[in-house]
This record gives sequence, C-alpha cells and structure tokens, in this order.
Amino acid sequence: MISMEIGEVARQSGLPASTLRYYEEKGLIQSVGRKGIKRLYDPDVMQRLALISMGSTAGFSLDESAAMLADQRFPDINRQTLIRRAAELDEQIQQLTEVRDGLLHAAACPAPNHFECPVFQRLMKLVFRRNRSRKSGA
Repeated sequence: MISMEIGEVARQSGLPASTLRYYEEKGLIQSVGRKGIKRLYDPDVMQRLALISMGSTAGFSLDESAAMLADQRFPDINRQTLIRRAAELDEQIQQLTEVRDGLLHAAACPAPNHFECPVFQRLMKLVFRRNRSRKSGA
C-alpha cells in the first residue's frame, strides 16, 4: 500500500494540513511515518476523514468522534448512539420545517402587519415555547 503525503490528503479531502495535524493530535487519525518533514498517511485515512465529516454534519463533537475512532483499525460506532442522534435530527428537521413554512407564509402574507396575522402569531408562540423549554432543560 502506498502512503500519501499530508499535502495529498489535504488536497483530496479539502481539509487544510493544519486540520489534519489537529485531528492527529486529537487521535482521530494517525500518520504512518514521515518523508523528510512531511507526514505520511495510509490511503484508508480518507475513509476516517469521511466518517469524521459525516459525524460532524450529524452534530457529533470531535471528542465523540475520537471516542468512536479510538481503535485505529475498527471504529466502535455505537448503534444506539446513532439511533438517538437520528431521532434528535428528526426533531430538528420537524422544527426547522415548521419555521421555514412560517417564514414562507410571512413572506407572502396578505395581512397589512405581520403581528395581525394569526399564522405568524402561532409561529412566534411555537418558537418562544421551544426556546423556553430548551433553556429549562425540558
């Protein structure tokens, strides 16, 4: 297997070399050696970077990803954690859909003033309740 220099990994992944060094420092990826002063990585580092990216998009912190990727050969991806996070994402999607629909309504609302529009009033109450319950930990 041919190792990849850090610059090539950066080019293929779209991540700056500084991010790759930081990921290595956090234990997310591991270099396999050096060529002069340049770090070398196995090509499978690209899969790990894709997992890190997917985890980040799903809302996992780098520390959470590092815990899942601690074993350099076989990631320990807890299925219950994934199911729980997917449920959280479903809730966020529902909330964002409601907010989007409300904003679209407000943009096209025929009411002379948004505060006179019952749909806009419901949207504001909905957002207010959610923010209040989120702050109270409910």
